[in-house]
Amino acid sequence: MLIIPIKEGENIDRALKRFKRKFDKTGTMRQLRKRQQFTKPSVQRRAQIQKAQYIQGLRDQEEI
Repeated sequence: MLIIPIKEGENIDRALKRFKRKFDKTGTMRQLRKRQQFTKPSVQRRAQIQKAQYIQGLRDQEEI
């Protein structure tokens, strides 16, 4: 549970912004979206390898 202490005289918009930032850092929404559908471990591994290849390609282009 997230607790955001509000200081006296603090604007509610600022406190809401702090809440949203803290909520994003917890990764709750990402985890919920990920759990909506099952992906096979082989598919996850393949996607991870493709991502690594893409990043490596970007790094190789920087060196040239």
